Amino acid sequence: MAPTPHRQIARSLLLSARNAAITAGPQIAYHEFNKRGLKVNQTQKVTLGIIVLYAVVIALLWNIPYIRWSLWPFKMLTIAFHEFSHALAALLTGGKVESISLDPREGGVTHMRGGISAITLPAGYLGSSLIGGLLIFCGFNIVASKIASIVLGVCFLLMLWWARRDWLTVGTVLLAVGLLVACWFIAHAEALRFVVLFIGVMSALYSVWDICDDLILRKVNTSDASVFAERYGGSSQCWGVIWSFVSALFMAAGIVSGIAAFPESAAQQKIDSGKFIPT
Repeated sequence: MAPTPHRQIARSLLLSARNAAITAGPQIAYHEFNKRGLKVNQTQKVTLGIIVLYAVVIALLWNIPYIRWSLWPFKMLTIAFHEFSHALAALLTGGKVESISLDPREGGVTHMRGGISAITLPAGYLGSSLIGGLLIFCGFNIVASKIASIVLGVCFLLMLWWARRDWLTVGTVLLAVGLLVACWFIAHAEALRFVVLFIGVMSALYSVWDICDDLILRKVNTSDASVFAERYGGSSQCWGVIWSFVSALFMAAGIVSGIAAFPESAAQQKIDSGKFIPT
């Protein structure tokens, strides 16, 4: 059956949204730099270049058959962030989390009771994007990356409690913890900064690609966006596009804030890192 004009328009709109979101973060950040008069030093230029490189590489690997499996561990990690965000939103709105589980086919589910669905439903996409933006912010500085890894460790402990009967979730969390701990011992945790940055970019863009997968490629009828549309009006495509651009804004905010907060050179960052929980 040939696609209807309505589906063709929706597909075109969402593909445009995905491509725009991939580059929107750095572009929005550039305009903010000009407006606020922020100065970018050499170390920050390198970080910005790495962010763009990560976004391009992730976008390519995500869509190349077979090679895309190289991203599988990080996909599972960002899905864990997605489900953790659902769970945290449920707790903050009076709900109860019963369990979290991940699926080898790159899916996940959070079983919860109560909570405010208007908040818990978009919390998965937007929460993982917000986490991504915060990790990008921390990725501009080694000490901030150390602090971020400690916070992630606490969040992972909660994940292990909620997912104690799901081997894939437990395995994903333990591998992530192992990677972060190992990076503490490489060049005074300089490697940790780039790993945190990579996870941040991946998480910030995850909602965009996941929405495209759910609403275009696989036509999933039970996505967060479709359930939200059924309960609160509008279309899943509309909410998906809105959430995609919000994700790009979180990424841009992380970049701008990182530039403003961390003007230290690479050499100074190594010195500061040696004084903060040295390894």
